[in-house]
Amino acid sequence: MVTAGIPLPEREMQGNWVRLRTLILLRWMAIVGQLAAIIVADRWYGLQLPLGLCYLAVGASIIANLFAITLFPENKRLNEAEAFFTLLFDLAQLAFLIFVTGGLTNPFALLVLAPVTISASALRLQSTVLLGMAAILLISVAAFWNIPLRFADGRELVIPRIFEFGFWLSIVIGILFIGLYSRRVATEMRSMSQALLATQMALAREQKLTDLGGVVAAAAHELGTPLATIKLVSAELMQELADRPDLQEDARLIRDQADRCRDILRDMGRAGKDDLHLRQAPLSAALREAAEPHMSRGKRVEFSFAPTEGAPERQPTIVRRPEIIHGLRNLVQNAVDFARTTVWIEGEWTDRTVTVRIIDDGEGFPPNVIGRIGDPFVRFRRSDRESARRPGYDGMGLGLFIAKTLLERSGAELTFANATDPFLPPEDRPERCGAVVEAVWAMEDLAAPEGAALGENRRIE
Repeated sequence: MVTAGIPLPEREMQGNWVRLRTLILLRWMAIVGQLAAIIVADRWYGLQLPLGLCYLAVGASIIANLFAITLFPENKRLNEAEAFFTLLFDLAQLAFLIFVTGGLTNPFALLVLAPVTISASALRLQSTVLLGMAAILLISVAAFWNIPLRFADGRELVIPRIFEFGFWLSIVIGILFIGLYSRRVATEMRSMSQALLATQMALAREQKLTDLGGVVAAAAHELGTPLATIKLVSAELMQELADRPDLQEDARLIRDQADRCRDILRDMGRAGKDDLHLRQAPLSAALREAAEPHMSRGKRVEFSFAPTEGAPERQPTIVRRPEIIHGLRNLVQNAVDFARTTVWIEGEWTDRTVTVRIIDDGEGFPPNVIGRIGDPFVRFRRSDRESARRPGYDGMGLGLFIAKTLLERSGAELTFANATDPFLPPEDRPERCGAVVEAVWAMEDLAAPEGAALGENRRIE
C-alpha cells in the first residue's frame, strides 16, 4: 500500500546496530565487579580462592578490551558474527570464573543471563539460540565439575543438593524466559521503529507533493497573464498576416504553444496545491481527491454523502491536511485491491462528528487477525484466490499501519470490521459483504474554521 519505493532496513540485519564501544564499556563494568568480588571474598571473608586462575580470567577480559580499543575506532559497529563471538567470549570468561569459584555455590552464577539477554535484544534468533544453548551447557558443566569454595580453616562450602539443583533450574529457566521476553520486546520495538520510519517517509512524500503542487499553482497564477497576452497578440497577428501564410503559420504555432503551456501547468497542479483557497475543501471533494488515483483500476467506486438525522444539510468543509488525504488514499487502495467489483465510500456528519466509511465486496478481514489490523508488518487477506488476482503484489503489511497512524494523528478513531460473516458461501452474502473501515473525527479536529480571513499566500521554501 503505497509503500513501494520506501527503503526500509533489513529486519534481520540487527548485529550492525551494536556498537563495540558499548560492549567494551559493559565489559569494563564486569571487570570492576569481578575484581571487587574476588578481593572482598579473599580479604574480607577469608575464602581460599585460586587467585591465579581468577586473575587469569579477569586479565583475559582486560587484554581483550585493550586490544579492541587499540585495533578498532570508537564508532566501530559489530556485524552479526563479531557481536556473537564477543558475547560468546564474555560468556566463556564468566563460566570459567564460576568454575574456579565454586560453581553453583557462587551466587554470581546468575550473571550468565547477561550475554544471552544482550544477544536476544540485538542479534538474530539463530545467534541467540546458540548462545543460550552454550550458556545452559556451561552452567551445567560448572554444576558438576568445579573447584569448590573453602573457608579460611579449610572447610569446604557445601550447600544442599536440592538447593543447588533449584539454583541450576532457575538459571536455565531464566535463560529461556528472559531471552524469549527480551527478544519479543526488542522485535516489536524494531518493527514499530521501522514502520514509523515508513510512515514519516510517506507523510514527507505527501507533503512534498503538496508543496510542489503549491509551486505549480503559484506559477500558473503568475504566468496566466503573460500567456494570455501572448495568445491574444498571436491571434491578432494571424489576422494581420492573412496574406502571408508562412508568417501566419508561425503566429498560429505561438498561440498553440501558449495553450500547451497552460495545459501543462494545469496538469502538474493536480498533485495538490498549497494555495490558501485550496487548503480546505468540502468533505466530498476531499474524499474524491483521495480516491482519484484508484478510480480507474477496473473497480467501480461509488460515493454517498448525507447528514445524520437532525444534522445540518450542508456538508462540512474540512482542512486538506496531507496526512488525512494520504491516510484515506491508503484505505481506498486497500479496498480497491481486494474488492471484487465495487467499493463504497460514505461520508456522514452530525453537528459534532464526521464519519468516513469505506466498504468493499471482497473476502473481508480474516477473523484471526482482525484484532491486530493496523499493527506493522501484519499481512492478511492473502488467499490463493487473491494471489491469483494480484500476482504482482508483495506487500509488507505497512499500508494499513501508515493509514491508521496518519489518520489517528489527525484525531480520527478507526475501527475495522467485516460487513458479513466471511465464512458464508458467496450466494448467501449481501452486496456489501467485504471489509468495513470506519474513521470518526470530532468536528473541531477536522472542520476548517468558518468566517476567518485566509490571509496572504506564503512562498514555499
